Amino acid sequence: MRIITLDSQTDFDGWRKAARALALNGVKPSDVSWRVADDAPELFEPIAPPLEPPQGTFNVPAKFVELAEVAILHRNPERFALLYRLLWRLRTHHDLLELATDPDVAEITAMATAVRRDEHKMHVLVRFREIGREQKSHFVAWFEPEHHIVELAAPFFARRFADMPWSILTPDLCAHWDGLVVSFTPGVSRSEAPGADRLEETWWRYYASIFNPARLKVQTMQKETSRNHWWNLPEASSIKPLIESAGHSANAKIANAATEPQKRPELPKASYKASEMPRKHADDIETLREEAADCRACHLYKNATQTVFGEGRQTARIMLVGEQPGDKEDLAGKPFVGPAGQMLDRALEEAGIDRRTVYVTNAVKHFKFVPRGKIRLHQKPNTPEIKACRQWYERELAAIKPDLVVAMGATAAQSVFGKITPINKNRGRAIDLADGTRALVTVHPSYLLRLPDADAKAREYRRFVQDLKIAADVLRKSAHAA
Repeated sequence: MRIITLDSQTDFDGWRKAARALALNGVKPSDVSWRVADDAPELFEPIAPPLEPPQGTFNVPAKFVELAEVAILHRNPERFALLYRLLWRLRTHHDLLELATDPDVAEITAMATAVRRDEHKMHVLVRFREIGREQKSHFVAWFEPEHHIVELAAPFFARRFADMPWSILTPDLCAHWDGLVVSFTPGVSRSEAPGADRLEETWWRYYASIFNPARLKVQTMQKETSRNHWWNLPEASSIKPLIESAGHSANAKIANAATEPQKRPELPKASYKASEMPRKHADDIETLREEAADCRACHLYKNATQTVFGEGRQTARIMLVGEQPGDKEDLAGKPFVGPAGQMLDRALEEAGIDRRTVYVTNAVKHFKFVPRGKIRLHQKPNTPEIKACRQWYERELAAIKPDLVVAMGATAAQSVFGKITPINKNRGRAIDLADGTRALVTVHPSYLLRLPDADAKAREYRRFVQDLKIAADVLRKSAHAA
């Protein structure tokens, strides 16, 4: 009997290497026992001679590798043996995976489906709670996965919550995000999970307000969300009373007569429409900032904390244009002060550009977001919103008169060029604008934060720095020419 010990419950590379060696040595599935390093060894178990170094090779369908990478995350203790049995059979029956009725194929497919379903549940059921305040705050969540999915699901949260430090605690493994990379530590007990935070009541009221009794399906809720997950939801305590009152609420809505829609209040007199923007002599950034504070050219001002205008020297020779303010910028009233701003500062320094000498602004001056409890999730501005705000970019450009405009991201490029402009096709070179200003297109720093793969992040960061070095070189050449 061959006893194979893997490093962890999710050691796919170890399983793959061992399975290949076993198959090439002709070791049958019935002669292999699989275990994980943490498992206690059996007493007096026989010791088999070591395997011969594998000679030769063999191929299996790529579909099997993809299926095995997911299925191995299932909690079924027989998954390693099942996968090796399927691999053994595939060597002589290459089309085996096409037989959906085969017991081994059906079981491994069902396991992979269960893992993906558990991954989806983690994506939608994790609720972060704030620990600490303001700059020192950290967001922590507790989740009890059915399978070993933490490493699989973590990149999703790194992309979605790129601008906040977070930790997801589970009994198996804990995932952490510091704004740059995802790291993992051993699992913890539920007693270490965070309690209610200061915005718990706000989330409860929000959930109650959107609860729709007409769409209530109690059996589906119970089937799709186990009670272990309900413990983690702030709204859990309200689900039962909301279900009990659903019938009454639905009947009340039907009985109520239709009402006239509420009229929208008139905009304040200080409001500005895009076509009515005052065109006074605007050679002073401070004057523009004061005017923009009352901008009502689009609807984004309604939910944003404040207008986040540009910042920097009026004599700056480089004007950096981003997409829009994020959560941190909306609260501080200054552009690029969050994680993306820190990434930008670091890249500027490596490119030899002092941020204090440049002017930094955004194509859209109000934070566009969608609320998710206490979290405000960034939303990409649309074309009407970009056009409504372009007047401020144009007036900033006229006031600064920079030698070079650096458009960071697709939204910034659309504002600078006045049309949708692909990034990859236009980056790496200075482009002449109609007014004589030169423009450079590159990615937005937040794009780098969203990349889950460390190698891709490092590679794209180097390209970003190289683009900024082009900007520095353009300035040096223009200075010599002058």
